[in-house]
Amino acid sequence: MDRQSLDRDSKGMATEAQGVLDEPRLIEETGVAARVAHVAQPVLNGLGYRLVRVKLSAQAGMTVQIMAERPDGSMNLNDCEIVSAALSPVLDVEEPVKGAYRLEISSPGIDRPLVRVSDFRRAFAREARIEMTTGVSGRKRFRGFVGEVEGEGRSAVLTLDRGDAKPGEAAKAVLPLHDIAEARLVLSEALIRQSLRAAKASRGQDSGMEDEARKVAAGEGAEPRREPGRGVRSSFRQSEPNQAKLSAVRRSGAASPKTGDIDGSQRQ
Repeated sequence: MDRQSLDRDSKGMATEAQGVLDEPRLIEETGVAARVAHVAQPVLNGLGYRLVRVKLSAQAGMTVQIMAERPDGSMNLNDCEIVSAALSPVLDVEEPVKGAYRLEISSPGIDRPLVRVSDFRRAFAREARIEMTTGVSGRKRFRGFVGEVEGEGRSAVLTLDRGDAKPGEAAKAVLPLHDIAEARLVLSEALIRQSLRAAKASRGQDSGMEDEARKVAAGEGAEPRREPGRGVRSSFRQSEPNQAKLSAVRRSGAASPKTGDIDGSQRQ
């Protein structure tokens, strides 16, 4: 292959990669969270990551959670450290949040939010909970298995194979993605097994992890989760696809970095 062909292919790959990073979210924040997202998104994109969600909570005084991922959906603790190191000084300068807060950089977790068209396509045949802004056939909340996505961008529509359909109701729902208020995968034994198999294939993890995941899904020996999206709280907390996260306490531009295990415990 000649040099011109190589250059052309490289430019094409770079354009495609940038297109993936630039894919807009269907669900966006409001208020202070929106200001944080406005600051975070270009920094993340410049590093090769995508913003998934910004969430503010009263946990530990004030916690600002920035959920991010690589275009393929992966995000480990090292990725969180990279993002935190680049984003923290920018947040200190822009100050979208006034006062002290805990900055938490995290992966989407197993029961991840679905915020882009590509998320729904990647979630094909997986179970999800979806809440609409306006009602569809008299309903706003749906639960079922993700089917085909037709169209692109905000004009795309999703076919959901409903698991919550009552007698006499349609077994399928056609949902306009632009009207979705919130959507996320349902944490289930099948989803945990599937995620662990993918992690094992890429990282050569021990097959015994799957048995532990089954126990977690059945509620055997697992602590109650604090909220959806925290990932599986269990003894195999350091393995993907559990949620990786990095926390830092911030006040007046100062940060005291701490890394967080999946159950929220801290280690220096």
